[in-house]
Amino acid sequence: MESYSFLYSSAQRTKLLSGFQRLRCEGKMCDVLLESEGVSFPCHRALLASSSDYFWALFGDATAERWAASVSLPAVTPEGLGAVLDFLYSGWLRISSSSLPDVLEAARYLQVEPAVSICERFIIDGLTSSTCCCYANLAGHHALSDAFEAANQTIAMEMSHLLQENRAYLLGLNMESMMALLDADEIPAVKEVELMKLALDWLSENGPLPLLKSNLLLSRLRFGLVDPSVLHGLSHKAMSTPLIRSQLTKALEYHRMGRAQPVRQNRQTTIRASPHRVLLVGGRSGPDGPEQDMLSFDPRNRKFTCLSAKVPLRLRDHCVCSVGGFLFVVGGDVVREGNDDGKSLVMDTSAQVWRYDPRFDHWEQVESMLERRAQFSCCVVQDVIYVMGGRQTQAETRVSLSSVEQYDMTLGAWRRGAPLPYHLHGHASTVLNDSIYLSGGLQGHRTNVAIRHGEDGVSSKDLLQWNLQSRAWDKRASMSIGRFGHRLVSVAGSIFALLGMYEPFCDIERYHSEADQWTRLRPLLNGSFSYGMVPTSAGSILVFGGRRWSEGQEVIVRSVLEYDPKKDQWKEICQLPRPLTGTECTLLPLPD
Repeated sequence: MESYSFLYSSAQRTKLLSGFQRLRCEGKMCDVLLESEGVSFPCHRALLASSSDYFWALFGDATAERWAASVSLPAVTPEGLGAVLDFLYSGWLRISSSSLPDVLEAARYLQVEPAVSICERFIIDGLTSSTCCCYANLAGHHALSDAFEAANQTIAMEMSHLLQENRAYLLGLNMESMMALLDADEIPAVKEVELMKLALDWLSENGPLPLLKSNLLLSRLRFGLVDPSVLHGLSHKAMSTPLIRSQLTKALEYHRMGRAQPVRQNRQTTIRASPHRVLLVGGRSGPDGPEQDMLSFDPRNRKFTCLSAKVPLRLRDHCVCSVGGFLFVVGGDVVREGNDDGKSLVMDTSAQVWRYDPRFDHWEQVESMLERRAQFSCCVVQDVIYVMGGRQTQAETRVSLSSVEQYDMTLGAWRRGAPLPYHLHGHASTVLNDSIYLSGGLQGHRTNVAIRHGEDGVSSKDLLQWNLQSRAWDKRASMSIGRFGHRLVSVAGSIFALLGMYEPFCDIERYHSEADQWTRLRPLLNGSFSYGMVPTSAGSILVFGGRRWSEGQEVIVRSVLEYDPKKDQWKEICQLPRPLTGTECTLLPLPD
């Protein structure tokens, strides 16, 4: 059998369309007129039927229009029909923001799906604060799911501007977009009370609606984020239904929970913000004592924001953690200026615990720990805060601790847990599979504050594990080097020990819990200590600032480093607004 080939020419396809377009422009061989609002468009049945399911059916074997000289299309405008016909004859769709509704209506009615897809792409690419509401209504009307979702997301991100400049656009939104908006988990720089007022105004503008529909809309509000005094003052008729009254009652009960709020979180009390913001608490920029500033870092755009809220105390060697969207600042040395010369620093080890609520930008002192602690370790397991070890300063002596405490927020009280096998401070901890792992530090009960580290003790290599079931500390495989003032972090099912103080702090190692084995990794070329560190949701590790040695002197740095555990690679991704050391970090959803 003789072989043969198929060869394709795009030029022939282009020539075919251009030929039809020339015949149409010259009015030759046209066998049907399409009419819209008195405007006629000469066309060729064959091309229309081959390009559109609508025309294929219209010119079918059993229709009255099969041989009709003209066909009226009252459902489309001349502008929309002309643009779609030009597209069928040339492959080019003429479209603008003003002509989009007519073109899309004609393309959808005439079932020219390629033109509909182009319109949807035009909507997605053209979304701005001034077009998103109009485009959301248009996409919703024509069931353009991708454009509809993109428009609703744009409305949520541009809500702050829309409320100030184009509130009328929001009041003209379709109900599905309003529900999608109130379902959004991130609406930057907008308070829940503003969304509540918008929803009530929308109901007044577009109502009256059946109670079922108003309930569907209002039930998406997060009443737990609204001040109780505002909730008590609501009088709108739509708020009086049993479902909404029930939600208001639950919100008021939440506000009365006090200490238990972090462990009583639900969707209606969850702040509408990115859950992946990094909060940097305290630290210092120079030789003076620690500052009370808090910095927010957004990993998506790598930008820092200084929060207006300040840490209540000037703290050093403290710990921070987050539970239920609340920040907890625990213990540490409280630093104040000396009474004599006003320049020397005086430190008192603290047992205080402060809680910050970003919903209302409010600090509150909660129950203090049973013991004062600094250079200790803090973890959260199943919404319970655990503090382990640490040290206290008494006169000229530092006393290390072996005690463990846990904070039960339901009861609002600290209680003692299983103590460590020995007194320890300067250690690090992390949580993996609901087990606490604790490593390194300096063992021993008493240390003279005048003696430098290393002359009276050796940094520990030990790794301890505490399990919720056994409630005992078990010794696991030791690290390859002793570490003090370092960090532990759990990422992708493994534990990483990073960058300590005094020992070779560039060395990094990874622990596999199932094999109970440490593996040395590629060291950092320019290591630091007294830095802030946090794991990200993407599986990387961020390191903020710290100190390093340069020409025999300690230098505070501004670098922000990112470590990729999969590639075992470090890179500098940006810089802090100022040099910073001694800061503590945690992930916390924060409003803009």
